[in-house]
Amino acid sequence: MVNNLLISVSCPDKVGLLSALAGRLFDLGGDLGDTSLAVLGETAEFTAICAFPDDLDAVTVGGELRQLPELRNASLEVRPYERNPMPRHHAPVTHRVECEGVNRPGLIARLSEIFQDCGANIVRLNADRQDRMGEHHYLISVAVAIPDDRADACLATLANTAGQLGQIFRWHVVDQGL
Repeated sequence: MVNNLLISVSCPDKVGLLSALAGRLFDLGGDLGDTSLAVLGETAEFTAICAFPDDLDAVTVGGELRQLPELRNASLEVRPYERNPMPRHHAPVTHRVECEGVNRPGLIARLSEIFQDCGANIVRLNADRQDRMGEHHYLISVAVAIPDDRADACLATLANTAGQLGQIFRWHVVDQGL
């Protein structure tokens, strides 16, 4: 039997953080499932669903992780994951979309509304803001499941909206054979 745990870590970003976390989870017999690591400002945010043997519970895993020097000053939560870690009705990612340019307040809100109107499910979104020559430059990357019959209209609407906001818009179809 498998014990699925949701692990959430928030701490100052540092080199070797992911290596320390993934290595310790592996040493404990954990098998990483859906996993995300993002640096937000100066903070690293790690979230993962990890399958463990039944004899390892959330308290034990949390105690083991708290011993890692890389997690000093970290906010750490380990709790049972009650949902199915492999949902049956989850639409696969069909497209990867990027929007890049000078930051425009409300850009993510406008793009996400278009996806919603098209019945598309955002599976993952990353936004990266950098200062370039005194301007806030933004790169938004989205992995999305767009229904086949709505894909052309959705992508055209996204391209038009991005263009109106002075953004560079790129997309590609995800090969489902991978």
